[in-house]
Amino acid sequence: MNIFSRRQFLHTAALASLATVPRARAQDKGTKPAKIRIGQIGTAHAHASGKMATMRKSEEYEIVGIVEPDAELRAKAEKSATYQGIPWMTEEQLLNTPGLQAVAVETRIKDLVPTATRCIAAGKHVHLDKPGGESRPAFKQLLDDATRRKLTVQMGYMFRYNPAFTLCFRLLREEALGEIFSIDAQMSKLIGAAERNVLLPYRGGSMYELGCHVIDAVVTVLGRPDKVTPHMRSVSALGDGWSDNDLAVFDYPRATATVRSAMVEVEGGTRRNFIVCGTKGTLAIQPLEPAAARLALAAPHGEFKKGYQDVTFPKPGGRYDLDFADLAKVIRGEKAFAFTPEHDLAVQETLLLSCGLPLS
Repeated sequence: MNIFSRRQFLHTAALASLATVPRARAQDKGTKPAKIRIGQIGTAHAHASGKMATMRKSEEYEIVGIVEPDAELRAKAEKSATYQGIPWMTEEQLLNTPGLQAVAVETRIKDLVPTATRCIAAGKHVHLDKPGGESRPAFKQLLDDATRRKLTVQMGYMFRYNPAFTLCFRLLREEALGEIFSIDAQMSKLIGAAERNVLLPYRGGSMYELGCHVIDAVVTVLGRPDKVTPHMRSVSALGDGWSDNDLAVFDYPRATATVRSAMVEVEGGTRRNFIVCGTKGTLAIQPLEPAAARLALAAPHGEFKKGYQDVTFPKPGGRYDLDFADLAKVIRGEKAFAFTPEHDLAVQETLLLSCGLPLS
């Protein structure tokens, strides 16, 4: 076996099995299970409308309401087709709706964890958008509360169900890449002054807002690093000092990983990548969306040949379709959730350290 600990190996095996989870018995008999009653709190998050659109088109969910306490944000959302026909209500009304099972939390970043904490206290499963706040203790308390109540917190990291990453996790489980000794990841884009102003209050810069998505994947592959060294830089001519050109280096006993995230890169989204190198092969994912990859193997493995080859994937559905499909299975008890609280806490700690933020 490669350098994975047994815990990491079993976790990766669980990830690789996501696409092969059996359907519920009732559905096998041709009857559809009852829809899961879900609501959404917040419209401010960059992914808020995408999550709502995903839930609306899914046959798994019944949307009972939307909450937005900010009058300006609500007025804007009310003009969007995404929210048309959905009842507007207060948070108290939503959390007391009969039969409500889950809540998608899509607030401003600073309100994500406090809002999710109230949802867990009300006995609801949570889809929580990223990142998990700037306080490790608050995030850990959220996870502990959910575990005690036997509720699921699903983090909104974008690549957990991406087909190229699913292939990566499968190859790791099958040890096709050998011992992983290097990961290099890039997660950048170019933003304007208005979007930058929204992010200024968050001390973690580009790494906190954007790099978190690939940090989740790095921790999935290699686990919690022994050491994290952040390199935070501000290069924008705006001169506000906000960190927009960030690098984090992760040290492991026999591996290193680097994550770069910048908010000043022209066409940065196109160059996003995730490259995993092992003693038996390399998987290079670029672009991340829509997924494309090149795989090099020292020997044939399954459907893959020796040497370099391009790997193509079926045309994807919506970005978040598989996230909410998986959450539905978990809520119905059809499967255990592959991303454990221990994993999410390791990701959060690694993220904070990558941003130069304290864990206390």
